[in-house]
Amino acid sequence: MITDQQLAKLLSVRVQAPQTIASRWEARSRRPLVGDDNTMFLVAADHPARGALAVGSDPMAMANRVDLLQRLTTALTHPGVDGVLASAEILDDLLLLGYLENKLAIGTMNRGGLAGSVWELDDPMTGYTVAGVKRFGLDGAKMLLRIDDTDAGSLRTIEVCAEAVEELGANQLMAMVEPLPYENGGLDPDDEKQIRAVAIASGLGSTSAYTWLKLPATGDVERMMSATTLPALLLGGVPGPDPETAFDGWQRSLAVPHVHGLVIGRSLLYPADGNVAAAIDRAARIVHPAI
Repeated sequence: MITDQQLAKLLSVRVQAPQTIASRWEARSRRPLVGDDNTMFLVAADHPARGALAVGSDPMAMANRVDLLQRLTTALTHPGVDGVLASAEILDDLLLLGYLENKLAIGTMNRGGLAGSVWELDDPMTGYTVAGVKRFGLDGAKMLLRIDDTDAGSLRTIEVCAEAVEELGANQLMAMVEPLPYENGGLDPDDEKQIRAVAIASGLGSTSAYTWLKLPATGDVERMMSATTLPALLLGGVPGPDPETAFDGWQRSLAVPHVHGLVIGRSLLYPADGNVAAAIDRAARIVHPAI
């Protein structure tokens, strides 16, 4: 729970002592990417930076930043949550509030492909740079790789993602790539196109040593994962009407050897019943049964 005093202090730091943010990043306690169980559970909150604020029927669900931070802090207090994926201002807020100690902090990179824009598939790196990830001591960076053979903007996105994978690998930092097939500007659910996207993402850069994939829990995760030997985390995607289907799918998918955990955002932070703590606890126990 974020108190009024905590919020006032955060706002004061941003106005009166912005240099505090860099010093807090430098002093942050770090942890390995995975523990003894070789799994990882991250909450995702990088949606607002590309204008994707909707959850279900509410087009502005993620627009209230304090409300979003409250939900994130509820998640991060759970011992089974290993960290968070977000844009810089959200990570800075969580850092100043004290919720990133011994947690993973993954920065999001390409946010310029604004949701619904005519240039959406040309998705430049307007978030974290590799230099920024390294300078502030983050644990890795994530990029969205949307591939649409009918949109020339996809080519530039492939190029900038390859460049980021190259730089992150050179700095021994996790490069989390989320490859998704698109058609005419919309997500294409075809399994074979998703497999093709996995193959393309696996081949980016001149080293794959630090590349992880962020992938949807498709109908046939085992077949999708047969296209690569890279480790993968499953994403939650747009919340559906039946959360039980999502939980069951994540549970089954974690049996595939390549799959090492979950990166879930809106499905858990904005559950249909409003109980964030319960949704987070259930997902955490899927990833880390021993907690």
